[in-house]
Amino acid sequence: MSTDRPRSRRRAGTVEPDPDEAAFVEAFLRAHPGFLADRPALYRALTPPRRVHGERLADHMAAMLEVERERGVQLRDRTEALLAAGRANAAIQSRAQRAVLAVMAARGAAEALDIIVQDWPALLGVDVVAVCAEARALPLARPLPRGFVARMVPSGTPVALRPQSFETETLYGEAAPLVASDALARLPLPKGGEALLACGVRDPGAYEPGQGTDVLAFLAAVTAVALTRSP
Repeated sequence: MSTDRPRSRRRAGTVEPDPDEAAFVEAFLRAHPGFLADRPALYRALTPPRRVHGERLADHMAAMLEVERERGVQLRDRTEALLAAGRANAAIQSRAQRAVLAVMAARGAAEALDIIVQDWPALLGVDVVAVCAEARALPLARPLPRGFVARMVPSGTPVALRPQSFETETLYGEAAPLVASDALARLPLPKGGEALLACGVRDPGAYEPGQGTDVLAFLAAVTAVALTRSP
């Protein structure tokens, strides 16, 4: 039984086109001279000639090399992005460790709050750190109106990252002009109540949804313990 398509012969693990198939491919490419140029990714599947005979083959070789160069640039860019992210994560974790060690040295809640508000900005690489609470959930914290935390950080979400900050005076008081972007983390208080750890920076867009929040949530947990422990 015959078919319309030419068949290939398999030899030593490879597929060799029969003469009819080769002629069909050659005729197709002659009829569509721009086929490969419009599909540069196909050059990666082609075997380049051992020698360059004439300008046309040289052009095909150049096209194949250009595809490989572009692929190499993409791989390099992805690798550099991963390395940069790894370095940034390591730096954040190192800063967080120093901040925790500093607050562990506090001899009571009042001293711990001073360290968090005064020392943590430099240790964490931010411009302002504030601790705020509703209904005197934390007597030493900056007071917030009822319902403020729920508006800023949706229920069930421990951290909110805000590219553009708002209501900064309520959170940061006199330091509000220093804050263009911030991160807010709920404090898991042992006796309940609504409270926030707020970290603000001057640069808009410094905090974006989708960034990691594990370190900030951990710092909020440390803050809650430090500010509720007995003197």
